[in-house]
Amino acid sequence: MDFTEHHYLSDEGLSLYYRSYGCGKDVVVCLPGLTRNSKDFHELATQLAPEYRVLCLDLRGRGQSEWDQKWRRYHPGTYIRDNWKLIDQLGIDKFVIIGTSLGGLLAMIMASQQPQRLKAIVLNDIGPEVDPVGYARILSSAGRHTAVKNWQEAAEQCREIYNPALPDMPREFWSTFAHKSYREAVDGTPELDMDPNIGRAIRKGALVWRVLTRLRKLHLLHQFAGIPIDPWDAFNAVSMPCLVLRGGISDFLSEGIVERMAAVKPDLKVATIPNRGHAPLLDEPVPLMAINAFLAQLK
Repeated sequence: MDFTEHHYLSDEGLSLYYRSYGCGKDVVVCLPGLTRNSKDFHELATQLAPEYRVLCLDLRGRGQSEWDQKWRRYHPGTYIRDNWKLIDQLGIDKFVIIGTSLGGLLAMIMASQQPQRLKAIVLNDIGPEVDPVGYARILSSAGRHTAVKNWQEAAEQCREIYNPALPDMPREFWSTFAHKSYREAVDGTPELDMDPNIGRAIRKGALVWRVLTRLRKLHLLHQFAGIPIDPWDAFNAVSMPCLVLRGGISDFLSEGIVERMAAVKPDLKVATIPNRGHAPLLDEPVPLMAINAFLAQLK
C-alpha cells in the first residue's frame, strides 16, 4: 500500500477519514471537490510522496468519512472546522493546500483565516467567483445520479456525466474513474460514494446565500459563521503564493474570472490545462508539471 489510513473525530463525534502518503518535512493537504473524495488525489500524492508528507482528506459525508445525520451541517464552515481540527491534532505548523473546486474554496478561506500557517495554495479550477453556467449544472445534478446495477453501468454513467469535461479518454479510464466515484453497497451494487443529502444541502444553502449576499451588498453583514459571504473577501486576503489551474474548456472558472484574480494578486501563477473542463485531473502531465514547478519554488 502506498499510504496509511487514519480516522479522527469531529467536534460532533463523527468519524472522519484521511490518507497519509510519504514522510517528508513539508506537508501538503489535498481537499476534494463537492461530491468527490480522497481517491482523486492518489496518483498526485504518490508522485509527491518522495519529498512531501501528503494528507488526502474525505470531507464528512464522502468516502470513508461518516455521514452527518444533520445534513444542514454540510457547508464550508463545518468542513473548515473539521480540517483545522485535524491539522491542529497532528501538530502541523505550516503547510500547502491543493484544493479542487469546493476544496479550493476551502483553501482560500483557510488561507485568509490563518495566513501565517499557509505556505501556499493551489486552486484547481476554482476562484472567488463561479461561472453561472457551471454553477447551475452543479446545483441541478449534485446527489441526483440514477441508480446503477453493476460496475459497467457505473462506468458508463461516469462517462456520460464527465465526458464533456474529460473528452477523448479511453474506455478503460471510465472503469477506474467509477471506482473512485462509487462504492459497493450491502447488496453488491455500486452506489455513489457520498451522502445524497450533500446535494440537498447545497441547493438549500444557495437560497440562504442569496439573502446573505444581499445583506453583504448593503454592508450589513460581511461574514456568516466565520466565513466571508463574498469569496472575493477571502481571496483578497490571500497573501501567500497561489497557483490556479484552469481547465481550458471549463464552464466553472472563466478566463475573465482568472484575469480579475490576477489583477487583485499580481504574483498569481496560472496554468491552463488544454481540453479539460471542470475539474482537471491532477495526474496528467500538464497539471503535474505546473504543481511540481510551483512547489519547487517554495523551497
